[in-house]
Amino acid sequence: MGQVARARRGTGALTWGLYHDGQDPGHFIESHVVASWSEHRAQHHVRLTLTGRRQEDRAIVFSPPGTRLEVPPRLRHVRGPCRTGGHRGALVLAATGTGTGTDGRRPTAPHRKETRPVGDVEKSLAKSFGVTAAEDARAGNDPDIDVLTPRDVPLGGPRAMKVRRTLPQRSRTTIGAWCFADHYGPEDVAVTGGMHVPPHPHTGLQTVSWLFSGEIEHRDSHGVHALVRPGELNLMTGGHGISHSEVSTSRTTVLHGVQLWVALPERHRNTGRDFQHHVPEPVRVDGAEIRVFLGSLAGVTSPVSSFTPLLGAEVLLEPGAGVTLAVDPSFEHGLLVDTGPVRLAGTLLAPAELGFAAEGNTTLTLANASDERARCVLLGGTPFEEEIVMWWNFIGRGHEEIARAREDWQNASARFGTVEGYDGERLPAPELPHSILRPRGNPPRR
Repeated sequence: MGQVARARRGTGALTWGLYHDGQDPGHFIESHVVASWSEHRAQHHVRLTLTGRRQEDRAIVFSPPGTRLEVPPRLRHVRGPCRTGGHRGALVLAATGTGTGTDGRRPTAPHRKETRPVGDVEKSLAKSFGVTAAEDARAGNDPDIDVLTPRDVPLGGPRAMKVRRTLPQRSRTTIGAWCFADHYGPEDVAVTGGMHVPPHPHTGLQTVSWLFSGEIEHRDSHGVHALVRPGELNLMTGGHGISHSEVSTSRTTVLHGVQLWVALPERHRNTGRDFQHHVPEPVRVDGAEIRVFLGSLAGVTSPVSSFTPLLGAEVLLEPGAGVTLAVDPSFEHGLLVDTGPVRLAGTLLAPAELGFAAEGNTTLTLANASDERARCVLLGGTPFEEEIVMWWNFIGRGHEEIARAREDWQNASARFGTVEGYDGERLPAPELPHSILRPRGNPPRR
């Protein structure tokens, strides 16, 4: 992450800041900021966040129409709209330059200053961020968004399907009680073989299955045999212990969806087995179509029960459409983008990325930044204050508890029951690491 230098005070509508690349010590970015309504705010410090990307050379920047920007390809995007004195309402005009320090001195390369009438800036804001400048001014408390990028991991056994995992990460263990987010597909099962996960155990959690396309056969040791279909929620509770299998059906041609986990709180983490199924009705809000499968949103409440306050919803956005949703201010929120890109509170999220917003927000604004229909999954919940150990398919509170669960599974203990009707062997547990598994929580709140 780049170092942020102090922005100089503007003489009217223009300020500038010098930002260190962070990977090339001799490279800086000079950003010109046009304040859209207040000379006073233009005189405050300007803070931008530059996020590096190690594996891809591409850059996404916010800019007024007709402005050509040059940024290092290592930088993924400038989070915006940028903030001036804690208020949103500025556009970023950037130029590259070189320098030797981060003390706010101008780079040696030529820079370009550009000013525009307030009316043009307002139009640029409306086009770039899906809101008018007046709306942007009123939204001075919009959240900072942390962007979590996925990593590819194999799912379940020798015929493993690859999934993109955005949660957990070192920087964030949970969003509310949501502790695990896998995003997969769209994949042609004729090529990849689809999903085939043999019977495997779970403790201390609930699994949430949500498909965009395809069909998965679910069997578990609670005696449930069900199909997971697009737009239908299957929620399985495995407190003290449950086992289940997941296999894409022969009717599936393209498999695409998300697999989510919810950590159970201390007082309920040894609860009994359970299974809930729900088909939420879609609701239209502005240019969005929303299916609420957990919690409440857009005037709809899911009947599915959970052990902590939660929100889970699929949001479809028409091309170029935006929607502002009232949300519970006691909730943290995460937006996982399936197709897009989508802006969350002005921050651009590429497909498979997850944007995190801390608690304290009464609204969240989502905007489709593409010319095609965008899809995302909005998650939320009250901060999960407990530290947990996540290893393989178990959630516990310490190493010994995880080791005991593994031993019970390997010994075919009645704790996890039997999955009837599955033709094949159970999935064996991997070896425990040589180091002690230690509980983890989220970083301190900002």
